[in-house]
Amino acid sequence: MDQIELEDTTADRYLLDAPGASLLIFHSRGCGNCKAARAALPEMNLPVARLCWIDAEDNRGLLERYEVFHLPSLYLVRDGVFYGSIDAQLAGWDIRRQIALALQSMPAELP
Repeated sequence: MDQIELEDTTADRYLLDAPGASLLIFHSRGCGNCKAARAALPEMNLPVARLCWIDAEDNRGLLERYEVFHLPSLYLVRDGVFYGSIDAQLAGWDIRRQIALALQSMPAELP
């Protein structure tokens, strides 16, 4: 699974062009739960092509557009289409289940 750092200036174009599923993770360098997510998520067998890390401290525009209220926050984008937030425990089984449910919902445009 690929990992990429996205910023306010690069995220939209990248997500619109990226094939397959991308899991966006808003995080902060000083957040303990974010550090745990950063270590655990790459090791999980998730049905996504890539993890897209977005530093909430440096990317306020994306933070506001995605209406992020807590960190870490996960969102699913597939083939340039937004499938919403992934509200799950930091456990592979739960994240996989929430991704499957999100993909059954009506997609929307990127925020």
